[in-house]
Amino acid sequence: MIVVAGESLIDLVPQGTGTPLPPLLPRLGGGPYNTAVALGRLGARTGFCSRVSTDGFGMALLAGLRSAGVDVSLVERGPEPTTLAVAAIGADGSAGYGFYAEGSADRLFELPPPLPDAVRAVAFGTCSLVLEPGASAYEALLRRESGRGLFTLLDPNIRPGLIPDAAAYRERFRGWLPDVSLLKLSADDARWLGGTPGGPGGPAAVVLTRGAAGMTVRTRGGLEVSVPAAPVTVADTIGAGDTVNAALLHGLAARDALSAAALAALDRAAWEEILAFAARAAAITCSRPGAEPPFAHELDG
Repeated sequence: MIVVAGESLIDLVPQGTGTPLPPLLPRLGGGPYNTAVALGRLGARTGFCSRVSTDGFGMALLAGLRSAGVDVSLVERGPEPTTLAVAAIGADGSAGYGFYAEGSADRLFELPPPLPDAVRAVAFGTCSLVLEPGASAYEALLRRESGRGLFTLLDPNIRPGLIPDAAAYRERFRGWLPDVSLLKLSADDARWLGGTPGGPGGPAAVVLTRGAAGMTVRTRGGLEVSVPAAPVTVADTIGAGDTVNAALLHGLAARDALSAAALAALDRAAWEEILAFAARAAAITCSRPGAEPPFAHELDG
């Protein structure tokens, strides 16, 4: 099983343009949530570890996970409201967000017992590693499970508006890296963080996504592999990076490469296949509004 740990929320996505107050369509979302759904749709055995509200939005979020085949037995429940993210879609389909997260359920996540023996990898990222007190619980989960030998993926998916002290966050981010097997960054993330981390003591591999310019992996052993983006007419980019996370984990699991040693052993051809698969999956997500990652059958052939 691959477990995804982090927040779920409701994206409020504007419909149409040309008006200062467009109608907002609620869609299931949150970076970790989207990653879990994408993994489930790809056919991976997946679990979600979070705290989800008992309100109507929370019920819809759990239903979305179950419909994708995601195990929700690690989900905590609480009466607090669901986080809302109001999206603003740019002319190129890129999305920016304003968050309504004060006192919401996912912020009150508590460290669970050790994850089941069947878990081989855990993915982390986005708001859940910023908003306290849950952020400290997710950080403790990352360190504990990495210490137990599990493969870890981190996608910080930086949201500057949620980070009150940029310098403190950057220092905290650097402190996570020894416990991260695979780091995924967007080009915007890398610029905000001050560069792409690498070298001894850090992740075994770093994947950098560059939107329409494709993506690149750099391994600790010095291998660098790039693939172009898959051509697509973009509806919006919501969930594209989350789909990349899922496709990377799915591709690595299919090659029995969910360990730092196995990651280091992958050659250029294997990375080209994994990255190309992730690019195709992300392109399908970009082709439709909201975070709607593809199903396995849409990527066959």
